Amino acid sequence: MSFPRILLHLEGLAVCLVSCWVYSFAGGSWLFFALLFLAPDLSMIGYAAGKRVGAFLYNLAHTYVVALGMVAIGMLLKSDLLTSLGLIFCAHIGFDRLLGFGLKYPTTFRVTHLSRV
Repeated sequence: MSFPRILLHLEGLAVCLVSCWVYSFAGGSWLFFALLFLAPDLSMIGYAAGKRVGAFLYNLAHTYVVALGMVAIGMLLKSDLLTSLGLIFCAHIGFDRLLGFGLKYPTTFRVTHLSRV
């Protein structure tokens, strides 16, 4: 495994751990966390409509821009629910990156921005 690849995995681990740590301070329910941790993967259902739609929906649910946007908007609106959802999504994305799963290209599900899985 190359050094940049190791760094990408460690980066995913760091995001996952920090997201969980911040979630613990936010006072969210760990049952809620466990129930929704894999929720972003429901976006894979989009592949039933084709590779382009599937990749678009999967990437939308697996980008830090959306997840951190949820956290920021949740904090601005003082919405514990939206903040918690954003932190759960951040933790999920970090965990995916730790495992080597990345954003999808519309060619095939197995080709990601991190590698060919």
